[in-house]
Amino acid sequence: MLRLGWFSTGRGEGSLGLLRFIQERIQQRKLDAEIQFVFSNRQPGEAEGSDRFFQQVRQYGLPLLNLSSAEFRRARGRPFSRLREEYDQHAMALLRDYRPDLCVLAGYMLIVGPALCRTYPLLNLHPALPDGPTGTWQEVIWKLIEQRAFRTGAMMHLATEDVDRGPVISYCTAPIVGKEFDPHWEALDSLELAQVKAAQGEAFPLFQLIRQAEYRREPYLLMETLRVIAQGKINVRNGQAWDWSGRLLYATMPFGMCLDPEIDQAMREDTADP
Repeated sequence: MLRLGWFSTGRGEGSLGLLRFIQERIQQRKLDAEIQFVFSNRQPGEAEGSDRFFQQVRQYGLPLLNLSSAEFRRARGRPFSRLREEYDQHAMALLRDYRPDLCVLAGYMLIVGPALCRTYPLLNLHPALPDGPTGTWQEVIWKLIEQRAFRTGAMMHLATEDVDRGPVISYCTAPIVGKEFDPHWEALDSLELAQVKAAQGEAFPLFQLIRQAEYRREPYLLMETLRVIAQGKINVRNGQAWDWSGRLLYATMPFGMCLDPEIDQAMREDTADP
């Protein structure tokens, strides 16, 4: 059984949805794993979104550990960027009784420091392809629009000090051209992107379509990645990922394992379920 740690700020529906998606499949025995703990950098009462997240964690009966990064910064009166290592040391002290095989960063809004990266194998979801843009999901989408990209996707990678560029474990793709998208791309030909950003922002229909194309595949990418790790097809250790034969993953699959077939199958099965 794969023992998981779960790191999340829990600020919105996306974080809550990822936890619900994985925990329900664990309960349905579709994934041979258990979540040993949930850690959040918010305390109860800090925000409505995280409070809903904490309520769900408690309903699942999962151990919940909290250490407010905002309160940590206020108490010391310094920028958090100068406190990251100290904060992570306090977080690790809270987690000292747990021995997860793998930890998932699922909507965890802090950059993790070197000590935390060295202590736990941290799997991070980044809403872009391995060779795609870096940044927040909003920044990624605007860059895709600016580049007139043909596809988007998401990847799971090990968290390192090099933000969003740790060793890639797996990825999925999604086309952003075709019947649904083409009219919006054509309309963009007569528009200035800067004006679109100023006037419509994230309400721009093409922005929304690209986000949904990637977003609906995120939980499946996380699920199928955890499944191949639980099955031993990928082994994560010492800050690297190894394939079933014992070779470094990037030596045989430079961009990690493409899980499109597994994800397509899982999505079809969910659609077929009554």
